[in-house]
Parts: sequence; structure tokens; C-alpha cells
Amino acid sequence: SFFILFYVFSCDFHNLFCVGWHIRLTYGLDYKGNLCGDKHAHPGLRKLELKYWLNPNQVYQSGVKDSQFKLSNARSICLWDCPTPSEDSLNWVCDYPEGDIRLSMRDWINRNYDYYEFLTPEMRNTSLQLQGPCYPVIFPSVNVYWSCQFIARASNISLRHWQQMGGVNINEDMVIDKSIHRSINSRSSVLKRYMADIGKSWPVLIVCGGMLPLFLSVIWLLMIRHFVSAMPWITVALFNILIITVTMFYYLKAGWIGNDAISPIIGEHDPYINVFGRELHHLRAVAILMTFIMVVSILTSIAIVRRILMATSVLKARAKRLFCASNCLQVAAKVIGEVQALIIFPIIPYAILAIFYMFWISAALHLFSSGQVVKNNCNTNCCAYDLVAKKVNCDGCCGYSIHYTPHIAVAIFFHLFGGYWATQFFIACSSTVIAGSVASYYWARGETSATPMWAIWDLPRAKRDAEDPRPEIPFLPVFASMKRLIRYNLGSVALGSLVVSLVESIRFILESIRRKLKVAGVTSDGW
Repeated sequence: SFFILFYVFSCDFHNLFCVGWHIRLTYGLDYKGNLCGDKHAHPGLRKLELKYWLNPNQVYQSGVKDSQFKLSNARSICLWDCPTPSEDSLNWVCDYPEGDIRLSMRDWINRNYDYYEFLTPEMRNTSLQLQGPCYPVIFPSVNVYWSCQFIARASNISLRHWQQMGGVNINEDMVIDKSIHRSINSRSSVLKRYMADIGKSWPVLIVCGGMLPLFLSVIWLLMIRHFVSAMPWITVALFNILIITVTMFYYLKAGWIGNDAISPIIGEHDPYINVFGRELHHLRAVAILMTFIMVVSILTSIAIVRRILMATSVLKARAKRLFCASNCLQVAAKVIGEVQALIIFPIIPYAILAIFYMFWISAALHLFSSGQVVKNNCNTNCCAYDLVAKKVNCDGCCGYSIHYTPHIAVAIFFHLFGGYWATQFFIACSSTVIAGSVASYYWARGETSATPMWAIWDLPRAKRDAEDPRPEIPFLPVFASMKRLIRYNLGSVALGSLVVSLVESIRFILESIRRKLKVAGVTSDGW
């Protein structure tokens, strides 16, 4: 019934999956509502992936305090690369070639988006008024997360040429830089980039998150089988080495060690240009958290090693406990040795989870990008030259944005909960199968021995083998346990995993509320 419920909800959200497009999480929209990089757009924008704002004064106006003009309404187009000012003349970036401009998109790109020489006197006059179709390149720009970030350092030569041609005044304030930077670093933009990175890094996830852990898990089981007495020391050493390595990696990428810090600037750029993204602050916060975890893990490991040494050298009672712990490891090694399918069985739930996560992540990318492209409602007063209508148009000033409905928010919430529930379900199924297999080893054939199991394991090894004449465990207990799970326990496991998921989700929500109230200083005494 639980799977039927999950399937029904999945069918309800099928239309959302269909309208989603994962590249919306990476690229922006131009002033026509086209997605940059979309080869099916009009005009075709294949490989034109960078969003560039044509009118610097509109960008400035969007950053002025109390201004009603938003950056999403500023006129923008999609380019191959970010334009830079010329050192001896004035460069232009012109609108998509349409109407009387008889150029193909390829020719327009090869001309560095400049067809100012083909403009009529009327078009040149409107261009000097920053109404298009051509706009001057006054500020340098760099590719910051597939948007051309203006650097508020105007080219004196380009600005002088612009003024000599009779162009209108262009604002040179730092606001032009901060306006785009604030838009790129908004929380919604950062969340979209995180989701897009998951979609782009699927080869790394498959190798480092899938194949490598599976291989290391098998190696770990084999080490438990053959190196029982040394496993506590190996575990402590490898765990601390791993924690220290991960922490140093975060320090490296955060820029606190070396010069390999992550940068929001994509591609080659001037080394003197520094742009900081919200992701760098997140990485530094994680580095601090990993430092705390590393210190706690090292201190805990020292305490564990100290207790082991004390147990082996001083305290007899603790030595007995250590012997019992060693016996437990030996029992585990014997179980793995005789029920050999336990080494292979984890591959089955692992493969099922891997396939599930592939579909789950794909669906998540489609859900997060399943909004509709709609035209903004704005009351701004601006004009731009329309190459098709051959006149200045003051009506189509509003830009486009992706609109998300509350229905999509509910779908995303259910999708996250469903992923957590399915994970708990598969883990519970695996634990049940393993427990059933081990139980078969202990109790199903334990009646053949006259001595109880707990007494047998307290005997010396030679006498223990004589007192335990049970036959070798065949390869079938794992599959018998799987059959019992499917026949008798599947519903209980599904219900239990659902309850755990609900409780953990509620706990997470309440914990988030508690932290927010604690920060606000209004946490009640009885919380």
C-alpha cells in the first residue's frame, strides 16, 4: 500500500517532470525569454551561454536604493564570451541581428556582436541614447557563473570616445558591480547552482560515491575475515587519517592553505580581479565544522587507545572485557567465513539504491527546474529599438523570469521525503536480511551441539571445534532470509521505515525552529 501511495503521488507530479529542464539551473534568460544555450530558441542560441546586460545605466538603476527597477527587467542577451573594452577605440555589442540587419548569427558572433557600421542614422542616434540596437562596451566584464559580471572600472579611452560621439551620461558608481553580484549571490541562485553541480558531477558521483565505496567495503569485510585482532587499531588509524585528509582538503579549497581556492570566475581572467561568491563562505564554514569534528575524533581516538592499552596491561576486568570484544570480532569473522554470501549480499541493496538515486536525482533536477517562463509585471519607463518594427518601442520593457508555483514546492518537499523514506526502507531490508542470515547460523543449527553456544566460545579453539560438530553453513541462508523478508516482513519494514522517516523529519523541522528561536533570543524555558 505504501508503494501504491508513492506511485500515485509520482503520477501526479509527472507533468512537473515533463516541463522541467535541468539547464535552467545553470543559464539565465535573455530579454525575449529565451534560455541561454538553447539551440531551439529564436534566434538559435547554441553555445551562446553567457548572459550579458546591454544597458549599463539600467544595471545601475536596478542597484539604487528604493528603486523600483529590477535587474530581471534590464535588457540582456546571450553571448559566447564576455565583451571587454578596446584599448584604442570604442567597442559595441549589438542586439540579435533581425529586420534590415542581414547577418546570420554566426557572422554576428564572428564580428564580436558588432554591426554598428550597418546602422542607419536613426539607429545610431538611438544607440547614443542607450536605446539600441547597439550599446557601448564601457566596463570590462568577467564570466561569473555564466553571467557577465561588470567590473566598476570604466575604460577611460572608451568613455572618452563615447562622450565625443555625443552619448548620454553613463553612471560609473560601484552600484553597477554590486547589483549583478547581489543577483548572482542570492540564495535562490546559489541553491540552483548547487543542484546544477549535482547534475554536472555525475561521473564523479558514480566513481567516488558509488564504485570506490563498494570496492572499499568488500576490502573491509575481507580484512575483518583475515585480520581480526588488528582491526581495532586499523580502524582508529584509518579513520583519523581520513578525517585529517578531508579537513585539509577543505582548507585547501577555502584558500587558507595554498592558492587553489575555488573561484566563481569561469575561464581565464585578470589575476587582479577578485570576485567572492557565497559558496566560498559556505566552504569556509564547512572547513571550520570539519576542524571541530577532527579535534573531537582525535581526542576520542586517544581515549579509546588509552582504554585498550590500560585493559591489556593493567586492569584485569577490563582485560576480560577486551577478550570478550575480541571474541565478538572472532565470531563475526567466523560468520563471514561460513556464511560467505554475506560478503556478496551488500552488493544487491547497494545496486538497488544506486539505481534509485539515479532516478531520484534526475527527478529532483527536473523538479527544481520545472517552473514556467513568464513575463514580469513592471511599471518601469524605458525604451529600446525594435529591429523588426523599425522603431523605438517603449511597451516591451519588462523582462522574463522563471515562476514557481506552490504546487511545485509541495512536490519538492514530497520528493525529498520520499527519497529519505526509500533510503530508510532499503537499509532496513538489508539489516533484516543480514540479521536473518546470522540468526540461522546461530540458532537454526545450534541444537545439534550438546554445549550451549555461549559456552562453546569460552572454550579453547581446539576443544571448541570438537564441541561444535555442526556442518558447514551453505550458501543459501541469505537467500532464505530474503525470501522470508519478502513473504512475511516487507510490510512491517515499510511501515517502520515510514515511521522513522516521519519522526526524523519532524525532529529536523523542530530542531531548525529551535535554532532560529535561539538565535532570536526568544527560546522558551520549556522547549
